[in-house]
Amino acid sequence: MRRPASGAALARWLASAPAVLLAGIAQTLSFSPFEWWWLQLLSLAVLAHATAGAATRRAAMMGWLYAVGWLVSGFWWLYISMHDYGGLHPALAALAVVVLAALLGLYYAAALALWARLRTGRAGWDVALWSACWLLAELARGLVFTGFPWIASGYAHAVGPLAAWAPWVGVYGLCALAAAVAATAVLWWQDHSLRVRSTVSTVVVALALAPHLLPNQFTRSTGTLPVSLLQPNVPQEIKFNPERLSLQLHGLVRQLTEARGALVVAPESVLPLSRDQISDGYWAALRDALRPVSPAADPAPAAVERAALIGIFVGDEASGYVNSVVALPAGAPDGAASSAEAGYRYGKRHLLPFGEIIPPGFHWFVQLMNIPLADQARGHSTEAFAFGGQRLRPLVCYEDLFGEDIVSSVIGPQAATVFVNVSNLAWFGRWLVQDQHLQFSQMRAIEFQRPVIRSTNTGATAVVDHKGRVTARLPPLTTGVLEATVEGRTGETPYARWLATCGLWPLIAAALATTGAAALIGRRSRSTAAPDA
Repeated sequence: MRRPASGAALARWLASAPAVLLAGIAQTLSFSPFEWWWLQLLSLAVLAHATAGAATRRAAMMGWLYAVGWLVSGFWWLYISMHDYGGLHPALAALAVVVLAALLGLYYAAALALWARLRTGRAGWDVALWSACWLLAELARGLVFTGFPWIASGYAHAVGPLAAWAPWVGVYGLCALAAAVAATAVLWWQDHSLRVRSTVSTVVVALALAPHLLPNQFTRSTGTLPVSLLQPNVPQEIKFNPERLSLQLHGLVRQLTEARGALVVAPESVLPLSRDQISDGYWAALRDALRPVSPAADPAPAAVERAALIGIFVGDEASGYVNSVVALPAGAPDGAASSAEAGYRYGKRHLLPFGEIIPPGFHWFVQLMNIPLADQARGHSTEAFAFGGQRLRPLVCYEDLFGEDIVSSVIGPQAATVFVNVSNLAWFGRWLVQDQHLQFSQMRAIEFQRPVIRSTNTGATAVVDHKGRVTARLPPLTTGVLEATVEGRTGETPYARWLATCGLWPLIAAALATTGAAALIGRRSRSTAAPDA
């Protein structure tokens, strides 16, 4: 059956470079705050259609254009940190964003070149090959040069029918599943035969329904904990200004005094100083602020142990400063010591490329772009903070993008029951970045079936339950204290078990095995098709 003229024209346009570039931009709209998960599938289907019969070079170019449109529109807010706060010239700041996207886009160019090179002409194998190549590109972006997996395509499915796969395969598994769905949708559109369309429809429905027919509750409750999550809303331009420091110090005391939860969480670098620069008197004032406000009027709160997790820098010039979270027990009126872990400290382990550390081989880029950057030291501890019947695992800002780094925290008898993310996204403005980061927390919650509580400087301060649902949130760019109750969870999801044992190697091996099998099938097909000598 021949496609109608109008359909043929549409097909040609969808296979064009402008359509692919726009499809990449459209993929950004599939993430929070829009949460149009279906648009991610349509967007990727446009790319699959554009490369369906393309030669290697054209497929690579299409993959690169798609990635550049997607990544520039997805983290354009890096411009704000480099220009507004880093002092980089506007043209250079914009160029830096484009260059970063262009470099990361090379992974997708290589992946689609591999797809074009190895496709077999067999529908089932080609769908699997497309999915494998896409997965390899996503894994490369998330792992190479310390990784920058911001808005990996699987995050769009923290909501929607594919989300139920997350406890089984994680975010990268969702990247592969979404790619497979997009490729099968293209196959359905291009092939009008009833057999093919019936098979494709069955596969898509099975992918959507299968996890809902499998066990989906892998953790159990460890009780609840009242929490107070602080949002100071300190503008970034004054956060590290010594002349405005006293306002921040007094503001923290005031918010600690207002807080009512047993655990109070303050955001990343809420004290923009090192621990050695904080006087013992001010530290004592913070502890006193954690005492119940009116024990005489209501004696019940006085019996409740309280503590805080505070964002601060720990270290010195010689050894380097570590972006840290320290535990602060409440001051006891009778001088008795608190049972909270007064010496607890957690240091950020996974540092942000081009923000906190220069990836290997990129010092030339930082020097060329004149990016202001001071390398920070890494933390080493992965221990959870035991308090209130829960084990709380801090994650400093960007760290919650790396489930493979934190999975050890949810395995074994000392497993964390709650994730605690502290962030300062004031560097990047308001639009997109806060909601995107919240969606990453939602994905970690679903993958490991652990709640995530978030205390941020300007947003998004929120509570995410173990099913990935946002149960409480403060409006962005407001000063406030979010009072909520979090339910801790213990137990292990299938994804947590295999990720802790093997890392991401099962996904890497599956993708490589698929590409290898496709190469072998293609070679045999060409050999069979060749005329006998």
